[in-house]
Amino acid sequence: MSSLRSRRATVAVGVALALAALSPAHAQSAGTRLRIAVTLPATIPGGIPGGATGLDGRLVVVFSADSSAEPRFQVGYGVSTQPAFAIDVTDWKPGDTRVIDASAFGFPLASLGALPRGTYRVQALLNRYETFRRGDGVTVSLPPDQGEGQKWNAKPGNLYSVPRSIAVDPARGGELRLTVDQVIPAIPAFQETKYVKHVRIRSERLSRFWGRDMYLAAFVTLPEGFESHPQSRYPLVINHGHFSTVPDNWRETPPDPNLRPDYSERFALAGYNRIQQEESYRFFTEWTGPGFPRVLLVQIQHATPFYDDSYAVNSANSGPYGDAIQYELIPEIEKRFRGLGQGWARFVFGGSTGGWESMAVQMFYPDEYNGAWIACPDPIDFRHYTVVNIYSDTNAYWAGSQWKRTPRPGHRNYLGHVDATLEEMNRYEYLLGTKARSGDQWDVWESVYSPVGPDGYPRRIWDRLSGKIDPVTAKFWRDNYDLSYILQRDWATLGPKLRGKLRIFVGDMDNYYLNNAVYEVEKFLKTKPEAEAVVDYGDRDEHCWNGDHTRSNAYSRLRYPQMVLPWAVERMLRTAPPGADLRSWRY
Repeated sequence: MSSLRSRRATVAVGVALALAALSPAHAQSAGTRLRIAVTLPATIPGGIPGGATGLDGRLVVVFSADSSAEPRFQVGYGVSTQPAFAIDVTDWKPGDTRVIDASAFGFPLASLGALPRGTYRVQALLNRYETFRRGDGVTVSLPPDQGEGQKWNAKPGNLYSVPRSIAVDPARGGELRLTVDQVIPAIPAFQETKYVKHVRIRSERLSRFWGRDMYLAAFVTLPEGFESHPQSRYPLVINHGHFSTVPDNWRETPPDPNLRPDYSERFALAGYNRIQQEESYRFFTEWTGPGFPRVLLVQIQHATPFYDDSYAVNSANSGPYGDAIQYELIPEIEKRFRGLGQGWARFVFGGSTGGWESMAVQMFYPDEYNGAWIACPDPIDFRHYTVVNIYSDTNAYWAGSQWKRTPRPGHRNYLGHVDATLEEMNRYEYLLGTKARSGDQWDVWESVYSPVGPDGYPRRIWDRLSGKIDPVTAKFWRDNYDLSYILQRDWATLGPKLRGKLRIFVGDMDNYYLNNAVYEVEKFLKTKPEAEAVVDYGDRDEHCWNGDHTRSNAYSRLRYPQMVLPWAVERMLRTAPPGADLRSWRY
């Protein structure tokens, strides 16, 4: 899960604000509706791809009463979100204007007319789409990743306006003019070090599916002594998770002594940025020190045109990412960096999205991996798709009866206090994109799990505005991606291949109710002692607890490899086939 990301940031504002007022002519005209006229500049930075005459995308306008950051960084599903309004645009030609008015979709306010009178900092942003003519004959318009990991408000090439301070009175109406004449710059290229290498390959499978060149990439952290032990061959351990522009929890220099400490509201810790740097540097010193397991640690970059991550499985909408990773990327990594190249010497781990992926690839490619450390996984039983049973419930947003309906919660803290409902989270994503194009969590599950819909986009598990669940889509999800259902359905053949390989950890107060699905899987595994599975819970721990009872979640989540690798080595030594290389990499 993106931590079901709210996409908020704390970026400081570096632009001077220009004061402007609504046009007097409009202000004097009582009853005139408020309009935001957004102009595309005559010259488009980066041009228009594919020879088109205009741009496609999602145009978002944000009104912010908070001056701590640019408005584009202040939209999310949490209580601190600022109001925003959006429309789809097609063939938007340079020099033309598009209008946001009362008909635009809004969140958390339903309509622009509901905006209270006041002075706001206003900013527009265009999340640019490109046209894909897929190998399956489907044509879709999507916002592909540009090296940032599907962040609409930070995507290179997206256009935005300079924030302006505006006095607004929707009751009197008027017209506000903005120009999206700023462009988000490219992400700087990663600089390799002695220990961390970057691999990027063209995927034949994905390129055929998407009808254009598509690439997979990965950070590969090399063990200490890699160069001085040229005859050594190494196990491979994959850290599954969200797209990152740098390796997670890795720092080769001591913490910055001049770092200005921040405050983590989530963990109620001052200076959490300092803690992150300390733990990242500690990992580096342990990795390069004596006695640490010598393995290839791999973190894959596999953003799709829908999301920052493919979920590492084959999908009708996203393409054959499972096979592409398994049969194209991993063999290339093992070839370049002397991997052992056998299933007994491969392990996977991850949390949230990475937790689901770790369990999925261990199940879908059972002979290719020797163990999965599965932390706070995205729903692994769709009877508990967070708080929705997609098979028996009729509406995702409301638990109802003849006499009442109760909103379903979406996000809570460790005490159970709810700050967003499931409907609010979905409406937030609908603000950012129709047709599963928000680049966020609920939409990506559809892009991975759903069949292709009649319009060429993912078939919706439920209507985004009403919450009505589609049972046809639910059955497709069950048969293909409900890991609990598949585990039970295929146990006769799958069970023997998973013996001792599944270790599942989750906090019993997970922010997204992910523990609920784990309970169902645990219930089944308890009937199968031959599975030798481990399922464990963190008392009052939030997302993403990983099995460490000795440290708080704030610290343990920064130490995944240190927990996983000793177990992986122990299991390899115990389960390796006769004649396996158990010596060359254990120096």
